[in-house]
Amino acid sequence: MAAMSRSSSAGARLDPVGLSLFAHRLVAVCEEMGTVLRRSAFSPNIRERLDFSCAVFDTAGELCAQAAHIPVHLGSMAWAMRDLVHANDWAPGDCLMLNDPFLGGTHLPDVTLISPFFLEGRLSGFVANRAHHANIGGSAPGSMPLARQIDEEGVMIPPMLLSRGGGVTGAARSLLAPLVEQAGEVLPGDFSAQWAANRCGLERLAALTQGFSGARWAAALEQVNRHGERLAARALRRIPAGCYSFSDWMEDDGVGGEDLQICVQIEVQDGRIDVDFTGTAARSAGNINCPMPVTAAAVFYVFRCLMPPETPACSGVMRNIRITAPAGTLVHAQSPAAVAAGNVETSMRIVDVLLGALATALPDQVPAASQGTMNNLAMGAPGDGAQRGWDYYETLGGGAGAAPQGPGRSAVQTHMTNTLNTPVEVLESQYPLRVLRYGVWQGSGGRGRHAGGNGLEREYQFLAPATATLLTERRRLAPWGLCGGGPGQPGENWLNDVPVGGKATLQVKPGDRLLLRTPGGGGHGSD
Repeated sequence: MAAMSRSSSAGARLDPVGLSLFAHRLVAVCEEMGTVLRRSAFSPNIRERLDFSCAVFDTAGELCAQAAHIPVHLGSMAWAMRDLVHANDWAPGDCLMLNDPFLGGTHLPDVTLISPFFLEGRLSGFVANRAHHANIGGSAPGSMPLARQIDEEGVMIPPMLLSRGGGVTGAARSLLAPLVEQAGEVLPGDFSAQWAANRCGLERLAALTQGFSGARWAAALEQVNRHGERLAARALRRIPAGCYSFSDWMEDDGVGGEDLQICVQIEVQDGRIDVDFTGTAARSAGNINCPMPVTAAAVFYVFRCLMPPETPACSGVMRNIRITAPAGTLVHAQSPAAVAAGNVETSMRIVDVLLGALATALPDQVPAASQGTMNNLAMGAPGDGAQRGWDYYETLGGGAGAAPQGPGRSAVQTHMTNTLNTPVEVLESQYPLRVLRYGVWQGSGGRGRHAGGNGLEREYQFLAPATATLLTERRRLAPWGLCGGGPGQPGENWLNDVPVGGKATLQVKPGDRLLLRTPGGGGHGSD
């Protein structure tokens, strides 16, 4: 086990080497959980795109470690776990599940499983994972519809026990039965993979804590968080004191609302950060409303990027950051607001406004705007008895914003998502689709002393009738450049050579072609 200081008391502190080893072993637990989840999952969305995240928490719900998975998942779990861990009388073998965006989730396709860890017979922490399910019962294939209310987006799972003492509960069976009937073997297969990942995490924590008392384990977790807090405070103190503000816009909500403003003011004082979204537009009629845990995830992500790489990914790094977001606004959605795109699109714009504000304070560190969208494409068709139904969802990379140090990267996922692409071979072998074109969209990056990264273009041909839903941004309002750099090229969506909007539901037939060109990143500095 990791080296300890000479004191042998129950609360003995880890020495610097021991602390580093301990923190890295916690991360390794999360990484192995992710490997089990990926290799056990049925859906390409989890197995190929890696749309999942894994983490370890203490008994108070404080994040202690996470793998380098998806920022929007992990930051939102860190924000919400404090409430969730006190909502149940935990016992060995329990597994809690939820997807409720207003009680700790993000949007309905992201389902979280939480399992308690016991040491010496006492509750001593939790492992958790969150994964995106392409079919959660939404009103359109892929469960990412252009909805006006949350109940159109799928089945809401409040925090409830999937397992009690190791066996699936009757309440969970009843709730999930209609989904299983609709989604077939994929849904139970992916749930089983998530559950297996948590069991792996518990086994690895048991091995890690051999020879530990409960008090010593709790003290080590708190030491990780205090270390993170110290490193974070040191990094945040490098931001010059002052007030910094910025505004940007969501282009539309898919149901008629346009140019919805997101405002932020960041006040910095001796390493303490106050982030205030007052002035942001009210709740949208469409689905771009952002739950508070997702807003918090975007804020934490931006400031985590300013910290040194060795800073542990834990709740301690967030303790000097306070967030104010008026309830009922676009960035603090309340039930029954639709939120499917808030998690994937509005979160990206929150990053943009934060970086825009911080560019004034840290001109030598902050990059220009990246593509500012996940380019969400959900598609599929229901079964008809003779033919099996299918659901598919993916996000597409684009251009990264150029930085003071160099150009932006091309055709990559940026900021709040960290998923991979789906290989063409997998897509074509499992769904009635053909990929006609896939490559870099040359010339789409913003000009400048350092050029923005280029977006990509991906064209699909449908081999069977289907419904496709597009949830995309930066189709009108270009990703901005900095310090004289030019904007990136806005993205484009085309169906059979006819342009379609950034958010649309499309009924397609065999032979139809859908082309997505994703935005380029902004440039940095004058030519």
